[in-house]
Amino acid sequence: MKVERATVLAYGAFGMPLAFAALPIYVHVPRLYADGLGLPLALVGAVLLGARVLDALIDPLIGWASDRFAARRAWIVASLPLLAFGLLGLLAPPNGAGAGWLATLVFVVTLGYSVASINYSAWGAELADTPDARTRVVASREAFALGGVVMAAALPSLLGGDERVGLALLAWSFPLVLVFGAGWTLIGAPAGLPPRDSGASMLTSLRGALAHRPFVLLLRAFAANGIAAAIPASTVLFFISDVLLAGAYSGLFLVLYFAAGAASMPLWVRLARALGKLRAWLFSMLLATGVFVWAWTLGASDVAAFAVICVLSGAALGADLALPTAMLADLLARDAAVGEPRAGAWFGWWNFVAKANLALAAGLALPLLDAFGYVPGAAGKNGLVALSAVYALLPVALKLFAAALLWRCRYELDFEGSLK
Repeated sequence: MKVERATVLAYGAFGMPLAFAALPIYVHVPRLYADGLGLPLALVGAVLLGARVLDALIDPLIGWASDRFAARRAWIVASLPLLAFGLLGLLAPPNGAGAGWLATLVFVVTLGYSVASINYSAWGAELADTPDARTRVVASREAFALGGVVMAAALPSLLGGDERVGLALLAWSFPLVLVFGAGWTLIGAPAGLPPRDSGASMLTSLRGALAHRPFVLLLRAFAANGIAAAIPASTVLFFISDVLLAGAYSGLFLVLYFAAGAASMPLWVRLARALGKLRAWLFSMLLATGVFVWAWTLGASDVAAFAVICVLSGAALGADLALPTAMLADLLARDAAVGEPRAGAWFGWWNFVAKANLALAAGLALPLLDAFGYVPGAAGKNGLVALSAVYALLPVALKLFAAALLWRCRYELDFEGSLK
């Protein structure tokens, strides 16, 4: 079916509140609980790892159930209270909140996020029937998402001079964003496919996804690339504050990064149309590696250089957000003739890997920094060197590994035939 512009926009709108909720969890929460509430950095990393792994393990089950037991809209509506109340508790914790509070609220928010995002992504894959239309649908979602990220990055500084006060006010403003984005999508976007039960058991369906070789190859490249992106997300505020000595510019740097990602989205759509999604994604990986090698060389007060890095790495982010998921939608469309409901199950595994990436980034990078003597706000020379290496060089190695995986499997993952 032809996907009209109004449909593409209406579908994309829900990406804004989802991303608005996700950014503080992965960027602000480690600093809020380690620096603001005084929890040990290694403990914060361990709690985030445990809560996210538990949540990620549930994602494939949510995906399997979402294909069978209710419409996409119903699942999304059910997720909204978890998102709204969970984020408020997480970002506006009471005095004395500890590891138990952090673990519980992270799980509540990420559970709501899982239910919403799995069904939302599967819904998008069901809206279009051509590779270009699927790219536009995914790009719309991710462009709105980046708008939500920019809002979430800028508002803490604008709403309160104190970071903790700003984050609390951010949480109180979230329900308005949620009502706007969810309402537009739920009312304006056409329904996805109805739920249908093929009779296959849960384990059969989930194992079937992992027995599909092209899906596993794409998932593997997505995982390696995702870990490379998640490590800087978990450490960027520490890098800005202690290596650059530019904590006052944190909000500006985040806005530049995500605004560049949003602005680059049309470029990646055109490049994917010209070269194919796989080659365009590879190009973005090489761009990101060059940028992060440059970040390794920065030191105190290199504000202008880091601003340029934020813009260039943000542009590479646009491809990471739009192209892999669009490739997955192409694969789902190519194999739709089998009749088995699989979009939810596949996006369940996709979400599992995305969350595992973020969990590994927080659960490994933060304790690694702690082991090398990095202490937020009071780091010695060795600690700062370790922080720079973890923030800049480790992602480079992982990006190159992801690019090698993708290139090695390029013919099996060329769903559009652009490499033939």
